[in-house]
Amino acid sequence: MKAIVITEPGGPEVLQLQEVEDPQIKDDEVLIKVEATALNHADIYQRQGSYLPPKGASPYPGLECSGTIISVGKNVSRWKVGDEVCALLSGGGYAEKVAAPAGQVILAPAGVALKDAAAFPEVACTVWSTVFMTSRLSAGETFLVHGGSSGIGTFAIQIAKYYGVKVFVTAGVDVILDSIGASYFKRNIDSLNLDGRLFLLGFMEGSVVEVDLKSLFAKRGTVQAAGLRSRSPENKAVIVSNVEKNVWPAITAGNVRPVIDKYFPLSEAAEAHRLMESSKHIGKIVLLA
Repeated sequence: MKAIVITEPGGPEVLQLQEVEDPQIKDDEVLIKVEATALNHADIYQRQGSYLPPKGASPYPGLECSGTIISVGKNVSRWKVGDEVCALLSGGGYAEKVAAPAGQVILAPAGVALKDAAAFPEVACTVWSTVFMTSRLSAGETFLVHGGSSGIGTFAIQIAKYYGVKVFVTAGVDVILDSIGASYFKRNIDSLNLDGRLFLLGFMEGSVVEVDLKSLFAKRGTVQAAGLRSRSPENKAVIVSNVEKNVWPAITAGNVRPVIDKYFPLSEAAEAHRLMESSKHIGKIVLLA
């Protein structure tokens, strides 16, 4: 098969389409013929050499995909050859085929083109696990998301509104989702309501910050941080199951839609990375295999 290989750590030019060996599936995995994969900032960090794949994961970038199952492991009962699905991955989405644990696979949502379904797994699992499962955002509360034009942001706003949450872009909220980091930290604390929850997804503008803890005590605030890629397959399967139960109905009903800025062929992964790094996109950037 063909896959995008990171030939050495560096800029977008190090992404090269090469012929590689097909992935071999384990007993609890399925093999997917990839229709599309979507970009995430983790792909950029991996390309730069600062975010290596978990042990045993594919060396190729790509944390989500959509496609058709072409083979199933002997312990897999739910899925069969021919199923159109999307999947949460630890890597390998920038390829024509990818192996995925059966528990991290979801049936592609009805009413959404298969190429567009690739825009959902990473953002849906990230937002649902952090904002709803961990920070317990609920109807009637208020929600502030930084980077509202990003893939995470556009999805988070839609699903929060679907669940009756008031979404804001300024102060005084119950839950904040932040991928910016240090430069926003103090303002985030100042913006929390009493018993507010701040969830940190990344640190695009720094990871070191000095803060007066008295302000956090005064708000009875909670600060949490977590990634998705490094979680265990068992934990990811729980998240995926929750997403299928709570998020997929909103998508199939048309209340949450994929927001896609641009499609690129797999061979133009470098150009796709340049667009993401420019921050001139709104929503997701998709590679078509």
